[in-house]
Amino acid sequence: MTKADLVDSVANKTEIPKEKAEEIVNSLFDDIIAALKNGEKVNISGFGTFSVSHRKARTGRNPKTGEAIQIASSRAAKFKAGKTLKESLS
Repeated sequence: MTKADLVDSVANKTEIPKEKAEEIVNSLFDDIIAALKNGEKVNISGFGTFSVSHRKARTGRNPKTGEAIQIASSRAAKFKAGKTLKESLS
């Protein structure tokens, strides 16, 4: 499912114009991103939890040359599925 598919689904299920459904979906994504940027967790009951993972700086290897390179520290989004979502997939 793509973002466009999600917008179409919301528009059809709620019987609202596609443009309004796209605003709603974009707003939801924007709010999740803003919370993660602030270091907050986003918990959607029954669905799952979005959080930020911190990766330390480390030394890696260039696979082509074998040369050691420094990899900078970074932050990444992480998702953990909730109980209801896990059970629905079983």
